Order: sequence, then C-alpha cells, then structure tokens
Amino acid sequence: MAPELKFCGLTRAADAAAAVAAGARYLGVIFAGGPRAVTPAAAAAVLGAVPPGVDTVGVFGRLEPSRMAEQAAEAGVSTLQLHGDPTPAELEAARAAWGGAVWAVLRCERGQLPEGAEGLFRSADAVVLDAKVPGALGGTGVPLPWQALRDDVERLRSHCRVVLAGGLRPDNVSQAVRELAPDVVDVSSGVEEAPGIKDHARLRAFAAAARSVG
Repeated sequence: MAPELKFCGLTRAADAAAAVAAGARYLGVIFAGGPRAVTPAAAAAVLGAVPPGVDTVGVFGRLEPSRMAEQAAEAGVSTLQLHGDPTPAELEAARAAWGGAVWAVLRCERGQLPEGAEGLFRSADAVVLDAKVPGALGGTGVPLPWQALRDDVERLRSHCRVVLAGGLRPDNVSQAVRELAPDVVDVSSGVEEAPGIKDHARLRAFAAAARSVG
C-alpha cells in the first residue's frame, strides 16, 4: 500500500495549498528553530485554508509542555511532533498538556535504532525516523539506510505508525517505500528551491513517486 504524504517546513500558504492539491495527508510547520521556523501566528496564516481531512503538525524542540500546548493552540495545529530526543515520560507530559496526538522523532545513526527506541514506539502515536546529524534537529537532507533499519522497524511497528523522514526526494522515495514500508513519508528539503520555499513541481513529483509503490 502506498504511504500517506507529509510535507513539512511550510512557510507559505501557497505551498500548503500546493501540498494539499498533491494529496497531502499531513502538513508540518516548524517551531523548533532553523531556517524554516515560523511563529505560531505565521503558522496559523500558512495553515488557515487547510481543508478537513488534512492534519497539521507542529514541530517542537525542547520546550515545556504547557508552552508547546499554548503555541500549538495559537497555530491551530492538530498534532505535536517532538524533536530533541524525547523520552517516553516527556511524550506523556506533552500529551497530558495537549490532549491530542503526539509524535516522537527518533534520530538514527549507523543503521541502527537508538537505545530506548521501543519505549518511544510504545508511547507515541507515531514515530518519525530521521537521520542523526550533529548540530541539527532535522531538515538536513541526509537519508537513512532504509534496508539496515528494516528488521528493527518491522519488530516495533505494531505499536504505532511509522513516519519516514531524512533525505527523501522525488528520485529516492519509491526505493525507501519499497525497503521500509512506512505508513507516512515526510519531506521538507527534498522538495525545496530554498529553505522553507517549496518547488511545486518537485512536490508533485514526490507525491507521484511515493504513490507509484503499491
């Protein structure tokens, strides 16, 4: 089965509309810093015309749960995505403050899931697999070794949804889907002409390639 699509790092309403037109199931805005960061008010403007059936995801770094909940409510997002190597306890605290879905980013290196991965799979509504790059939380464009991770992911995937990020592009997403079979593919830099500025042709090409599997 073809995965659902998440386009992340959105900074413009026109890009959000293009993502929806391409079949996005999830749209992401970033509050965790970096070149794609937006304020909650700006995120609300970017996502203001998103139709029913498309969920919106706010990406956070290390922040108090109450502040995350405040910013998410102001932006109007439906899901919290936690970077910064969150623990199961931090996920539960965020869920208690927020009351909605909470995703955890699991940063991988050397073709292995890190220690504690099972706890995150059991605690999160979805686990986002991304590459661990020193000095960066995400959006680096570095792909994961999908085949090397396959057995570990298969062992844990019954606990929650698997979202694959990390260096996905129109020219490699179909291979990633075949090798790891994620529930969702998550792209940011791989469909951009500049950080935070989406290339609509690449966006459509990514969607078509992801859907070509299954």
